[in-house]
Amino acid sequence: MYHYMTVSELAQRIKKREVSAEETTRSFIERIEELDEKVGAYITVEKDRALKTARDIDKKLKQGCELSPLAGIPMALKDNICTENIRTTCASKTLEDFVPPYSADVYERLEKAGCITLGKTNMDEFAMGSSTESSAFKVTRNPWDDSSIPGDSSGGSAAAVAAGMAAFALGTDTGGSIRQPTALCGVVGMKPTYGRVSRYGVVAYASSLDQVGPITRDVKDCALVLNHICGHDRRDSTSMVVAAPDFQAGLEEGIRGMRIGIPSEYFGKGIEQGVRDRVTEAIGVLEDLGAECEEVSLPHTIYALSAYYIISSAEASSNMARYDGIRYGYRAKDYSDLLDMYIKTRSEGFGAEVKRRIMLGTYALSSGNYDAYYKKAQKVRTLIKADFDSVFEDYDLIVCPTSSLVVIRSGEKTNDPLQKILPNVNTVPANIAGLPALSVPCGFLGNLPVGMQFIGKPFAESTLLRAAYAYQQNTGFHKMHPQV
Repeated sequence: MYHYMTVSELAQRIKKREVSAEETTRSFIERIEELDEKVGAYITVEKDRALKTARDIDKKLKQGCELSPLAGIPMALKDNICTENIRTTCASKTLEDFVPPYSADVYERLEKAGCITLGKTNMDEFAMGSSTESSAFKVTRNPWDDSSIPGDSSGGSAAAVAAGMAAFALGTDTGGSIRQPTALCGVVGMKPTYGRVSRYGVVAYASSLDQVGPITRDVKDCALVLNHICGHDRRDSTSMVVAAPDFQAGLEEGIRGMRIGIPSEYFGKGIEQGVRDRVTEAIGVLEDLGAECEEVSLPHTIYALSAYYIISSAEASSNMARYDGIRYGYRAKDYSDLLDMYIKTRSEGFGAEVKRRIMLGTYALSSGNYDAYYKKAQKVRTLIKADFDSVFEDYDLIVCPTSSLVVIRSGEKTNDPLQKILPNVNTVPANIAGLPALSVPCGFLGNLPVGMQFIGKPFAESTLLRAAYAYQQNTGFHKMHPQV
């Protein structure tokens, strides 16, 4: 009954006491119990905790307390977001039994707002992967077609929202890991500007690229969740001291006169023809609404994937060094000495994709290779950012396909690391440049959703939301749901 309502719709019903928070939560839990064996979205489900929190919310509402718009809303969290006293595994054997003694800033904010945590969602191990197939525990399926992947690496969160197993979810995005799965699952996902949302308590993959963001049914919900997770956090040295606006304000102002750049490089080789067609049709809708859409060039896009893979792997190599079996996490049972313990612990604890990226990153940072790889990749990063800066001198935002491919079958690219990352060709540049980017559904290719991506200037999330909201108000793709 409540599975496909938006957060805004549920919030109004709960506030008016047309439905209780407990009834809503129980409905979502029953949905998880019914469908998750097929979808594989959750690693951990917190049934008892969720129902207790819901009853507490209902008690406060009965007492007439003034609560947040998110109070009583059931949510899911990607399993690399630390939650005090709730297992946080990063979908890895290394952290299979890890229960954090503290919570991530984003979780604290949502918990304070009265959100109800249904559980922790499946992901690629340590967020390293392109299909939510590298998890140590299960494979997540796309709710629209169980033979297809849900995208990377926040696939569990995207699948949970798409299948009606959470009202909204949080994911993390290092190279497209919110936007690509939301595109493939037919929901909305935003990667905010780097530093807009605190990374405190989020298990690090590539620290200069990672960012937390919302996965929702529509743009209005996305703005509402952003209102609650954005803001400076002194515990995160990369958190920007920038005031967060009310992201819902101005949503309905329209886009007449807005200048939109259409980058030719994002529609070229490797983009599935059906994806190109759906996004081109969507751009036509934006033009009908009064936006001025013109072709632009981001010439260094061709180097983005290579630079991303080197930078992210190098930072992953550094971040993964902490998992040594000494302080916490998995430790091998049989070993002869300290070095043997290190080797066996990391060999047994990490999966193939994580090992691959650690080795690549270690090589790129090693003596004699640092200048040739990591330093050069950082120089390319500067050029990519300069491309965006140049375009944004004349344009308000950029529009392009989100995922270059839509038809990606489970297991199809498992043994080809390069082919697995290619669908992210249009998403990684925003991470490299630290820009906000938003994906919304814009049509279908067969029975699978297609996503359109909006990329904006630093801290211009409101502009992206306004443009995407105008598009959604004049289309109905975000209202369509899979028959799971």
